[in-house]
Amino acid sequence: MLRTALPGIALAVAGYACASWLTHDFQVWTAEGARRLEVALAPVAVPAVNIDGLGIPAQALRQWLADGQSVTLVDFVYTRCQTVCLALGSSYQQMQSVLQTAGKTDLAARKVKLLSISFDGEHDNPQVLQAYAARLNADPLLWRFVRMPDTRDTRQLLADFQVVVVPDGRGDFEHNAALLVLDQNARLVRIFDQADQQLALDYARDLASRPPS
Repeated sequence: MLRTALPGIALAVAGYACASWLTHDFQVWTAEGARRLEVALAPVAVPAVNIDGLGIPAQALRQWLADGQSVTLVDFVYTRCQTVCLALGSSYQQMQSVLQTAGKTDLAARKVKLLSISFDGEHDNPQVLQAYAARLNADPLLWRFVRMPDTRDTRQLLADFQVVVVPDGRGDFEHNAALLVLDQNARLVRIFDQADQQLALDYARDLASRPPS
């Protein structure tokens, strides 16, 4: 009896250990949840990639972000998108409005920036991004649009931030939508659902109120 029970017990223990490892001690149950927990525990530095965009000359993304003061909310989009990106644009319009109002009296709110990064750099050149920003009534003092001219840089940034982008074969892309918070040192420190835009904005404002770590 004991001999037949031991293999079952061993299998159960092994299964428990495997599940514990995969779910970070049962804190998460999905790949996206694991991604968010990993970022919260170990911030991810922006890799050495170059950007350009509306009013932003060619330069390293890390250099543009790491000013020692600003906290940046980042999303990944492409201008031909008629689904997820429109919803993200609406979320950013709402956050822009909040920051414009709050910034009149709140120093932390004035230190929060919005950044939309196109992963379709071959199409979304600075002129296309300019027209896209105009359609969204983006305030360039708060909300900027950039791309990576080099597709290798695009792949590097998407991989480091674990952003999934899959061509659909018809010129469009399937991609995950989230709000990424980058600190004053150009490190990805939190990831929020698009639906949690207020939570993401509150976190960014709180982070902007603290001295850089």
